[in-house]
Amino acid sequence: MGSFLAVVPEHRGGTIQIHGKILITGTSGQVGSALLQRLRKNRKDIPVVAPTRAEMDLASADSIRSYVRSVEPRWIVSCAAYTAVDAAESDREAAFAANAVAPGVLAEEAAALGTGIVHLSTDYVFPGDGTRPWTETDATAPPNVYGASKLAGEEAIAAVAAETGALPWFVLRTSWVYSGGGKNFVRTMLRLLSTKTDPLRVVADQHGAPTAAADLADAILAMMLMGEDLAAQAATGENSKALGREMKAKGAVALPPLMPALADLSGVYHCAGTGDTTWAGLADAVRDALVEEHGMTPPEIIPVPSSAYPTPAARPLNSRMDCSKLAENFGIRLPHWRQSVAEALRELAATDLPDGGK
Repeated sequence: MGSFLAVVPEHRGGTIQIHGKILITGTSGQVGSALLQRLRKNRKDIPVVAPTRAEMDLASADSIRSYVRSVEPRWIVSCAAYTAVDAAESDREAAFAANAVAPGVLAEEAAALGTGIVHLSTDYVFPGDGTRPWTETDATAPPNVYGASKLAGEEAIAAVAAETGALPWFVLRTSWVYSGGGKNFVRTMLRLLSTKTDPLRVVADQHGAPTAAADLADAILAMMLMGEDLAAQAATGENSKALGREMKAKGAVALPPLMPALADLSGVYHCAGTGDTTWAGLADAVRDALVEEHGMTPPEIIPVPSSAYPTPAARPLNSRMDCSKLAENFGIRLPHWRQSVAEALRELAATDLPDGGK
């Protein structure tokens, strides 16, 4: 999607290095898959591990601990989650096991190793009222079980960080994620608008920022690279010499520690596409692309209230998020949602439209 990686500083001597493996959970999902693809395409020098369930079962604390200790990653990117929002209302235990317990165990193991952790969270931690974009310091009040389970995961990671003082951690709250793979709103609208003739009724009173999984993947990678750069800067002079002597005595390779270099930057960040719209507005953007770029005549979009589609889990009406903290601390601001959606639709045309969109 749109690029902002120019903000990543060049390490003295060339490209910034990740000093060890990146462990990614949830690579069958949208963001985990996008990050894995990005790394394998653009940063083949960085070793990546993407465990299967057989290798690391996130429902088992013992399995998590055993795998993380065997791999000893430099960074853990926690993308795996229970995301069935409505099903979570009747399956609270499973939602909390995946979204709260597992991230807490990952954080404990990360702290023990001096490993950094990046964990994906959601706009659903907020009540969803009002019109002002949510900031990281606003009070949370999840409207459903899914949101409560994700908030519990955030709190578990923060608790480990506070208790140990040894965990570099970034929680990224995002919203309305889409990609070229899996099930998501953009792909669903593309399919319906290119194959149906009757008007489509789409919710128009929920507001948020569509976010491309690829943009999120770029942000995650940029944060890790900048974290490594800061750690390298901190481990200079006498600190570097002392570290070298200590590691040499242990027969190990001296790596710049992530803590305390990242202590002040660690915490919760909002990371979503720039701008906001409604689900109906996003559907209109998909429709416009079909008209303008493919000469199609899709059905009309009829805006309707959320009450037209009752669901077991309440949805927030306001999912707008203020992402200025991420911009201020890391220089990262995701592209406008319209730009990224347009790019995604051009890529999806070949696979998701009849006759490849020709």
